[in-house]
Amino acid sequence: MDVQKRKTRVALLSVISNTALVLMKLVVGIVINSVSVISEAIHSGMDLVAAIIAWFSVRTSSKPADDDHPFGHGKIENVSGTVEALLIFLAAGWIIYEAIKKFIHPEPIETAFWGVGVMLISAVTNVIVSQKLFKVGRETDSVALLADAWHLRTDVYTSVGVMAGLALIWLGQWILPGYDLNGLDPVCAIAVALLIIKAAYDLTVQSARDLLDANLPEEERAWIRNLIEENRGTVRGYHYLRARKAGHFRFVEFHIQVDPKMTVESSHRLAQRLSRAIKEHLANSTVTIHIEPCTGDCAGKCLAGCLLTESERGEIAIKSLRTNE
Repeated sequence: MDVQKRKTRVALLSVISNTALVLMKLVVGIVINSVSVISEAIHSGMDLVAAIIAWFSVRTSSKPADDDHPFGHGKIENVSGTVEALLIFLAAGWIIYEAIKKFIHPEPIETAFWGVGVMLISAVTNVIVSQKLFKVGRETDSVALLADAWHLRTDVYTSVGVMAGLALIWLGQWILPGYDLNGLDPVCAIAVALLIIKAAYDLTVQSARDLLDANLPEEERAWIRNLIEENRGTVRGYHYLRARKAGHFRFVEFHIQVDPKMTVESSHRLAQRLSRAIKEHLANSTVTIHIEPCTGDCAGKCLAGCLLTESERGEIAIKSLRTNE
């Protein structure tokens, strides 16, 4: 199965599982009158919206570049992640509002064991689906799938928390019938909302970072620098190393300096070799390499990436002067 089909199928699996969980949680929450279960239904509803956006974005982001989008459609995954985060913030605000209302005006929870059951089903389902999303998302470097996976993983934690609160209320009705533990329900709902806000913040930072054309991670830039420096001798220096990411696509560009007498054919082979190595190590990369002659007259930008010793620079500068005379 090719990469695109894997991404689309796992995204569709998330849509289907979230749809089922939203319906189950909403029905049970209304029946037993639990704001924490209803808040979990809203949480899963946001996960469903996120899953639909992820499914749409992974189908669109891999479209080839065209006249209107010469750099491809990769950033749609980052846009989808940002939209998902905003939706999650709104959902968290609504949950807190409803929880506070119920805390002020508490209502008894009936048949809490139904809530415990649906939360258990939710947690198990989301563990399985999120593992699949993480696996495919990491293998294909998909921002949208990883964002969806984190949504579901957060839902696992919140489902367990709500399940624990309902279990205490359920057991309390049997063991401590004289005590009112219904206040645990809105407390669990607020805890769910706070976890959702944290997940939304992390997702916003991750998605917006690439929208602003931030640099690639330091370990990836360091690998590119090491590759260039491994060609010391043929490559006399480098500068203007710039790299960014759009969805799962990377764009890398830099200038390298070589012997002025190197033929066009040799410099082209050198650029091809470097470009091929980067594409093999960093998937879905577009590499642009500019070749410049090195005269040994290093200053400013050249000194920072110069691969020559001081004596080598002096010898090259003298040869260059003699050639120009």
